[in-house]
Amino acid sequence: MNINHITHSDCLALDQQDPLAALRQQFRLPAQMIYLDGNSLGAQPKAAFDRAQQVIQEEWGNDLITSWNKAGWFDLPSRLGNLLAPLIGAQAEEVVITDSTSINLFKAIAAALQIQAQQADGAQRKVIITERSNFPTDIYMAEGLTKWLDRGYQIHLIDSPEELTSAINQHTALVMLTHVNYRTGYLYDMAQVTALAHQHGALCLWDLAHSAGAVEVDLHQAQADFAVGCCYKYLNGGPGAPAFIWVPQRHQAQFHHPLTGWWGHAAPFAMQPNFQVTPNIRRALCGTQPIVSLAMIESGLQIFAQTSMSAIRQKSLALTDLFIQLVETRCARHQLGLVTPREHAKRGSHVSFTHEHAYAVIQALINRGVVGDYREPAIMRFGFTPLYTSFVDVWNAVDALSDILDNQLYDANIQRHAVT
Repeated sequence: MNINHITHSDCLALDQQDPLAALRQQFRLPAQMIYLDGNSLGAQPKAAFDRAQQVIQEEWGNDLITSWNKAGWFDLPSRLGNLLAPLIGAQAEEVVITDSTSINLFKAIAAALQIQAQQADGAQRKVIITERSNFPTDIYMAEGLTKWLDRGYQIHLIDSPEELTSAINQHTALVMLTHVNYRTGYLYDMAQVTALAHQHGALCLWDLAHSAGAVEVDLHQAQADFAVGCCYKYLNGGPGAPAFIWVPQRHQAQFHHPLTGWWGHAAPFAMQPNFQVTPNIRRALCGTQPIVSLAMIESGLQIFAQTSMSAIRQKSLALTDLFIQLVETRCARHQLGLVTPREHAKRGSHVSFTHEHAYAVIQALINRGVVGDYREPAIMRFGFTPLYTSFVDVWNAVDALSDILDNQLYDANIQRHAVT
């Protein structure tokens, strides 16, 4: 099939051949909507409604506090972590789902800095390296922690992946990167970057917010040190769903952080006045868990068990290839700038284009039922979730985009919403 001359009928044929197509029926998607924002908030698995009703009506409503034991609430963070682990190349008892990505970043950064401080050359390792274009909360958490510690730590912001080679040296304590950049969709070579960090004695912390459930991740193969990520994007856990944190077995004994809440205690119901850290991955927990939100995450994870990350990745690349080609063919005269890498090895599962009136165009698309999102500066971002995005969705989205651009069917002076 010549992708430069692809038709709507060709897209229908691709959907008929798609081995993941049937999984779309397990999601609640409005009939007239083309949803290309699963990289911000995943669609609702139909099973999530029944699961929430079960937790609210039966486990909470009927069984009340006995559900901590009877319904397994106490072990839910670990049990869900074990379900998630295969999607990111983790082993059993290395992942817990808990708190937010920001809070988990705080824990992981604190643990990494403490581990480094205990090394023979720890006094000279005072630099955290991250991207200036990293998702802001990652930078903010590093800034907040290092300022609070007041021990001379510095944050070195790089402006391109190529700067890593010269930036990492004997003064680097931690390299903290997002595996897939939230703006551009640039995909780092995790194994290569981690090896470079380790070569200089630095630790490597990966944010998988735009990776988990969308691209193949193998934390163990890459020899990564820590990882965090959210569950409400490609994992379809629901708005504000708790996030996850990964600590490999080799680091668990050294993993300590200041948020020593009772759920991380070795015997929380012993009610001891002094904190004694649990010897396993539960040391990454803090306080009492949000059970209703946690429970709904399982509905999304169960869908992943019906396929493989390699199949998901294959479709992701096919969807994004098609979108890029169609946009560049049908919208060629509108000065759109592709900021997402063309190379498969460097591309995540969303595609970003720049346009002078990007926000206005996105709002016009949303009014047409094509939901993407806007990111500064002047970026239109479109996410492709292989579990439910179809090839016809791609065709129809570009059809709407080209019509809006060709006929200037957008309000360049539109007032922005609080959430863009």
